[in-house]
Amino acid sequence: MQELNKLIDQLQSDISSFDKVNLAVSSGSVGWHIAHSLKTIDQIVTACKNSNPTEYQWHFNFKRFLFLSIAKKFPRGKAKAPKIVRPEGDISFEILTLSLENVRENLMNWDSLDKNVHFPHPYFGVLNKKETENFLLLHTKHHLMIIKDILK
Repeated sequence: MQELNKLIDQLQSDISSFDKVNLAVSSGSVGWHIAHSLKTIDQIVTACKNSNPTEYQWHFNFKRFLFLSIAKKFPRGKAKAPKIVRPEGDISFEILTLSLENVRENLMNWDSLDKNVHFPHPYFGVLNKKETENFLLLHTKHHLMIIKDILK
């Protein structure tokens, strides 16, 4: 999770630009993309922590294989974020900073979790710990690229 922590550092460095918008790139502001990324990380890590590792069973999923193993990136504008990870209400510097602190705290004991902790992804099926790490890296990089393009 060291690489994810570096990506979270990048999200943190963009918080000061939270109100910037570029409609040619995205309908969401920089703050929206940061909030969404942090909410996604937090929700998924929490789901993994609450999962029962003995219940995990691997199943082949073509979309998971294609995007997480082959393409190693997500196309823009093709998927809609599930409601549970969409930011609601006002986004402020303070809210983003608090969310960032909560995510860092939630990630603290990630490395000690069982390899079969898991969560159900709406497109990629059930992801175990390693697949979850890979997903979170790709997802966060995806939104950091969007943020970078907004700020150009």
